[in-house]
Amino acid sequence: MKKFFLIFLISMVPLIELRGAIPIAMRMDMPFVPALIISVIGNMLPVPFIYFFARKVLIWGADKKYIGKFFRFCLEKGEKAGKKLVKTTGRGGLFVALLLFVGIPLPGTGAWTGALGASFLNMGFKSTVLSVCLGVILAGCIMAAASAASLHIFGL
Repeated sequence: MKKFFLIFLISMVPLIELRGAIPIAMRMDMPFVPALIISVIGNMLPVPFIYFFARKVLIWGADKKYIGKFFRFCLEKGEKAGKKLVKTTGRGGLFVALLLFVGIPLPGTGAWTGALGASFLNMGFKSTVLSVCLGVILAGCIMAAASAASLHIFGL
């Protein structure tokens, strides 16, 4: 039970998320399906909060003395990337683009970033949650395959 709680907590941490939780779970010899389910739930838990509040926090902090420059940078970068993505994919392609963005396990492409991006793009809440959830599951499967291969090849 402690192992599952640890994996749950790890999957909620920004930048680490499920991409770190799955390899750790496999290294701890946890069964894959329960570890994936716990990791997906932990990784998805912050998504509604990020979707509804992160952009508002950035807007609030944009004019503050010490944090304003960084917050403005985040806002400008997010809005620029969002406009570019909409131009490339169209509004209809955002669901699939977000799913693939979250699902390809690279640094900075997880549920946290995806939810924040969706809020910048004014995607609907339900489509954001579904797209991010499917992306998280895809990332979990990719990470499980990569972790299993690493464990087998390197005998870790």
